[in-house]
Amino acid sequence: MCGARALAAPRDFALQQIAPGVYAHQGAIAETDAINQGDIANLGIVIGARGVAVIDAGGSVAVGRRFLAAIRAVTDKPILYVINTHEHPDHVFGDAAFLNTGAVFVGHENLPRALAARGPFYLKRFRPILGDAAINEVRLVAPTLLVADTMSLDLGDRKLTLKAWPPAHTDCDLTVYDPQTRTLFAGDLVFKGHLPVIDGSIKGWLKILDGLAAIPALRVVPGHGPVGEPWPAALDDERRYFDTLTRDIKAFLKRGEDMRRAADEAAATERPKWRLFDAYNPRNAVDAYAEYEWDP
Repeated sequence: MCGARALAAPRDFALQQIAPGVYAHQGAIAETDAINQGDIANLGIVIGARGVAVIDAGGSVAVGRRFLAAIRAVTDKPILYVINTHEHPDHVFGDAAFLNTGAVFVGHENLPRALAARGPFYLKRFRPILGDAAINEVRLVAPTLLVADTMSLDLGDRKLTLKAWPPAHTDCDLTVYDPQTRTLFAGDLVFKGHLPVIDGSIKGWLKILDGLAAIPALRVVPGHGPVGEPWPAALDDERRYFDTLTRDIKAFLKRGEDMRRAADEAAATERPKWRLFDAYNPRNAVDAYAEYEWDP
């Protein structure tokens, strides 16, 4: 325990220590529904001498509250920062649970614009799924500390390195690296088990993979999937999927095949290797087709 007033952790919210002072929660590999309440993304904390950095807050305020209770079961140190890795609801809908902690909210410089542009749609989209009561609690919290390139956050005898990436999974992806334990919180730039989801640029994502792999981490907490996986080997499946999808899309375009066939058939060899493949691969294929069809 890192604090004298630590409480019992919620039984239904596991927060595991993956390195000294570093804890992660593994969300379900599933789509948001009324049963999981949006607890489908991986979340984490890093504890320093002065206080705590929270990485993502979960897919509902209920999840955020359970996360906060689990944090308080580990430490009573002040929460200094809540870092959102991007704008998707499964990562930010829990932010309101941390509004009264005194934390500074941190994000990519594009995150405020992304929340303003897409927030109303997200609230409308998830109201039938999570219910009126849950959605009415959500607050889309624009960060006040913005990362344009890289930034260091001092937790007291422990500094985190934050990096803003060009468009890839989204156009506001942020990673958090703890050099002290060589632990990387990659957000949704890394998926394990759960099929990667393109909401930014497949070309951009492919371009940054080598840069991601060069981060000298020992372990990674991906946005979805098992936490604490060896790094950079944890990138191998994602890289293979993107290479396969790209190769297939380019072949469809060369033969003059339409987008509908690409959505049905591209990267089909990857289906047995991923969960939620049929939910997201057709969308990825359409997005990739739209990017690559303009190539000379």
